[in-house]
Amino acid sequence: MSTPSTTAPPAPAGPRATPAPHLSLRSRLFRLEGVSAPYAYVAPFFLLFLAFGLFPLVYTMWISFHRYELGSQPEWTGLDNYTWLFSNPKFYNALLKTITIGVLSTVPQLLLAIGLAHLLNYRMRARNLFRVSMIMPYATSVAASTLVFAQIFGRDGGLANWLLSLVGLGGLDWRNGDLSAQIAIAVIVTWRWTGYNALIYLAGMQSISADLYEAAALDGANRWQQFLHVTLPGLRPTILFTVVVSTIGATQLFGEPLLFGGVNGGALNQYQTLGLFMYQQGWVFGSLGRAATVAWVTFLLIVVLVLVNTGLARWRDRDTEGARR
Repeated sequence: MSTPSTTAPPAPAGPRATPAPHLSLRSRLFRLEGVSAPYAYVAPFFLLFLAFGLFPLVYTMWISFHRYELGSQPEWTGLDNYTWLFSNPKFYNALLKTITIGVLSTVPQLLLAIGLAHLLNYRMRARNLFRVSMIMPYATSVAASTLVFAQIFGRDGGLANWLLSLVGLGGLDWRNGDLSAQIAIAVIVTWRWTGYNALIYLAGMQSISADLYEAAALDGANRWQQFLHVTLPGLRPTILFTVVVSTIGATQLFGEPLLFGGVNGGALNQYQTLGLFMYQQGWVFGSLGRAATVAWVTFLLIVVLVLVNTGLARWRDRDTEGARR
């Protein structure tokens, strides 16, 4: 007797896969534009950065390992340029002068900028005129301002020596002195950058809520106490920014000392900065390899100073938050 064969019922057919719609050439171009447009917008920046930022930096590092004189071919020397630099007393002299001029110019500059910004933050007559006048020294040419100050600090007939004579002090030979020349250059830098930093501080002060000042006034705080306990804590990020930028500018100081007394920084190199020392090696002595070495050491010094400033600011912020808790 035969048994009927059992066959499985056919599986239900799944939904048919609809073919992808055919995109016209115009639709494909629109889709490609939507994907590539963000990269096209930022590409000019990266191209310019690669051409004028990263490539010169890498090429300078490569040159620093070579003996490269003007008009000759580079010759690999390894670390000889760095050995020469760190055993050269003139490098340490330039480093010391860069630090001293930087301190003499940066500290008074930022203190004056905070004071001026604090005054301009209050209602006063001709406030907008004073705000505009703050930026005028920054807009002035470095060459013009340095030449004018060179006359002011002249040994014979200079305005600075005339002011000293009014208080019974003898005149100074500003250019040929050691500390006097550094003070003169620091005055030029301070005059040029104080107004710029004052406007940055003023913008930071205006971002502080007025409610904080009203609450402090209700608690009986005078203006000086409001400045110490409201303005300065609110300006902490702005102060960090100006300290970092001023540190970088002081390390790269070049135009003012060059126009004040020449590439040697005085007869005894009494105000030769790292910028002048690098320029002297490259374009006076014709040693591009040594100049590149000075440039790279200066770059690393700037990185270290920025990291130290940032680390100190964060350390203080953590201590302040811990004290509040």
